[in-house]
Amino acid sequence: MVEENPDPRPQAVRKMRQIVDPLGYFASEGFHLLGLFAILAVTVFAGAQAFFRMAERGVASIEDLLLLFIYLEIGSMVGIYFRTNHMPVRFLLYVGITALTRHMIGYVQKDAPPDAGILILASATLILALAVLVVRYSSAAFGSGEANRETKAD
Repeated sequence: MVEENPDPRPQAVRKMRQIVDPLGYFASEGFHLLGLFAILAVTVFAGAQAFFRMAERGVASIEDLLLLFIYLEIGSMVGIYFRTNHMPVRFLLYVGITALTRHMIGYVQKDAPPDAGILILASATLILALAVLVVRYSSAAFGSGEANRETKAD
């Protein structure tokens, strides 16, 4: 004797999920890729603007160069994410260190008297540098083998 399924909902739900899950995955991945391309496009645009402003002035300050380095790091971070599908957290820390250094140089160049602000910026930079050390060590010591092989080159 063949038993009939008294409640057709589980089978209907399974069929619905077979249709909806790929659509949801497609929409999620599409939004994700669109966001990454937008970040990359805005980064390239901002970097080009900064470069042309420097060329127009005919001089580049250390702050300008550090700003271009920040754009380069953001672009590299997006590129690495496209290749490995892993967010390189270290690059975010590098951007933070570079931004703090840029801010500190601007702060000192404005003939500001030495005060606690410089110590705070230097301390924050040191904390981010220590965070890079912790991330690199933990990645090497405890990370998965596949993720380590993919990011060894960066």
